[in-house]
Amino acid sequence: MFWYEEEVQQLEQKVRAQPNQGTVFYGSSSIRLWTNLAQDFPQAQPLNLGFGGATLAACVWFFERIVLPAQPRFLVCYAGDNDLGDNRHPEEVYLFFCALAGKMQRYLPDVPLAYLSIKPSPARWAINDRIRFANSLIAREIRRIPHFQYIDLATPMLNGTGYPRRELYEADGLHLSRSGYALWQRVLQEQLAGLRS
Repeated sequence: MFWYEEEVQQLEQKVRAQPNQGTVFYGSSSIRLWTNLAQDFPQAQPLNLGFGGATLAACVWFFERIVLPAQPRFLVCYAGDNDLGDNRHPEEVYLFFCALAGKMQRYLPDVPLAYLSIKPSPARWAINDRIRFANSLIAREIRRIPHFQYIDLATPMLNGTGYPRRELYEADGLHLSRSGYALWQRVLQEQLAGLRS
């Protein structure tokens, strides 16, 4: 995990400068690049703690250093995409999620968590079966845990033929465009009352 160290240290400084936030957004570059979180969720006091290339495994590894000091009242997490892109198996991604859930239950038992489903994307369409399987395993686990919610972002990101809607992605076919973030914001607003209050 050493290759994340510089950015993790920057996030630690960010948390020290902005303690006691409301909603923490945590995860990979899909979170890090969501630069208008404050405008999208003004009532939620959002703190962006995304870091580039983050895997779900890395999110577990750095949880105590990044998330705990922020003292979130709500945690929104997006990760797992890069794990699968690195040829991890869906079952491994599921186990990483279970480890993250375990840390939430140990350290922040009363804090709700919203897990954003791993997105389909043109760049990773070849592994979409693995993405769907990982999502199904995580969604099933979340149904057992109080205060946790699974947010299905995959379905609204597909067109009528079941392929990712191209306008939701940047030219690389992986990262979200402005339209993609607008869709994510709309889905979250619809499904999470905690982000409106």
